[in-house]
Amino acid sequence: MAMASILGSPPFLARPPTKPQLSCSQTPRSQQPIRSQPEPSAQPPSPPPPKPQQKPKVAAESTDWIASGLTRRFGLGAGLAWVGFLAVGVVSEQIKTRLEVSREQANTKVVEKEEEEEVVLPNGIRYTELRVGGGASPRPGDLVVIDLQGRAEGSSDAFVDTFGEGKRPLALVMGSRPYTKGMCEGVEYVLRSMKAGGKRRVTVPPALGFGDDGADLGAGVRIPASATLEFIVQVDKVSIAPS
Repeated sequence: MAMASILGSPPFLARPPTKPQLSCSQTPRSQQPIRSQPEPSAQPPSPPPPKPQQKPKVAAESTDWIASGLTRRFGLGAGLAWVGFLAVGVVSEQIKTRLEVSREQANTKVVEKEEEEEVVLPNGIRYTELRVGGGASPRPGDLVVIDLQGRAEGSSDAFVDTFGEGKRPLALVMGSRPYTKGMCEGVEYVLRSMKAGGKRRVTVPPALGFGDDGADLGAGVRIPASATLEFIVQVDKVSIAPS
């Protein structure tokens, strides 16, 4: 009886379990709509790696030492004058023909010792020609390159001396101020009547030199007050200013 009761178990035990019926308004949890994930925004392109910094190139001096020193020594006017020469193209010496150069050299004459004669000007300047130049005479605005040796009268120590190997001559623009080291009004006055290639021994009175106060040229070089000055002046080059 017990076995029969087990085998004859109610029919609901033999049926497979049925799934619960869902209404149309119900949505199974497993079938809930999946929200789309927002696509990640496009990453901006990474900037290129910085280029290694390069040291700025130091421009070589486009001209010689004169171009770099004119503005510093003689002021803006002198520097602009030199720029004006370059703007035209070249200075006069660079466009001279060989014939002109040879004529200049041919017209330069060394004065013999017995022919030397001192010239006294009304302003008190005295000079003696040592070599008569055969080139151009400087005019206001011209660039002039000179060699200069100067000392106070009675002194054996030169306060300026550009003669000799390895020394640089002086450059000035005629009529420009202030003067470069060792230059004075008396020297510029004498230059007006000289020519390229010329050389003179010059004596300058105090009024056209450094006056009653003298001058301190730096590096321990001092010109005494009311000193008469003795110079050797040589004109190396005259660059005619473009008109």
